[in-house]
Amino acid sequence: MSASNALASPEGLRERLFQSGYIADEDLASLVWMGLKLERPLLLEGEAGVGKTAVASACARALGRPLLRLQCYEGLDLSQSVYEWNYSRQLLEIRLAEAGQGDRAALRDNLFSEEFLLQRPLLQAIRAPQPCVLLIDEIDRADEAFEAFLLEVLSEYQVSIPEIGTLKAITRPLVILTSNGTRELSDALRRRCLFHYVDYPSLARETQIVKTLVPEAATRLVEEAVAFVQRLRKDDLDKVPGVAETLDWVRILFHLGLKELPVDHHMLVPTLAALLKTKNDRWQVTAERVAKLIDGPRVGQDVGVAGAMK
Repeated sequence: MSASNALASPEGLRERLFQSGYIADEDLASLVWMGLKLERPLLLEGEAGVGKTAVASACARALGRPLLRLQCYEGLDLSQSVYEWNYSRQLLEIRLAEAGQGDRAALRDNLFSEEFLLQRPLLQAIRAPQPCVLLIDEIDRADEAFEAFLLEVLSEYQVSIPEIGTLKAITRPLVILTSNGTRELSDALRRRCLFHYVDYPSLARETQIVKTLVPEAATRLVEEAVAFVQRLRKDDLDKVPGVAETLDWVRILFHLGLKELPVDHHMLVPTLAALLKTKNDRWQVTAERVAKLIDGPRVGQDVGVAGAMK
């Protein structure tokens, strides 16, 4: 299926994402499809580890577009996110002009032009000759001042530079913003985006994700391991394991030669380093707790894996 056919309907895009290794539910596939049709940014909010960042990577693969990523953090400013002047090149041109090897008049007019700009991800995304996927990861970690600047890019797809003026988009990227909810985002930012809350996947969907991405693992091992992680998430943990942790754990169990979870629960305790990421969580989940999680009632036992794509 070509990228153009994938845009014909949400279902076509969903199939394209599936072929790219991402199992999207109907709501998420519809959101991406609407974002492409309306040229609107997407805001994905949810706990860390639920696969928000992976959506952008999958969209880039599915659409055949390059992926540009801006990782947000406290103190992020324009020089890291949008542009900065290439001062070393400007200085070199000035020295050449002073040495008589350049046109001083032309240099004076062009010294602060787009030719001397170092483009960062936001500017690269809108000035790219071909549309891309722009991931603005963990926007909630950036300062409110940066969030306010971002509004121009998200609403008008342009950047205002005092020395030059306004640089408008050559192409419009698919913009995906992610947030872990560490701080409340402004209403102005939310209004400019299509919103989706990404939750932990159901038992059936997570089982299908693991089977797709770790096809070498035995079916029984995958089903038992995913059911174990689903129950583990209900415990009072400091850091709830996400889908990435489930994948790592299943890969470890596969490399141990297991085809199902072992009867010797003590054997599993060292492997929980893939799932539990704090001292308190490692201390809390003992071999006895592992035994109860394995032997407990299956999570969502009435939901078949076949229903994951419905």
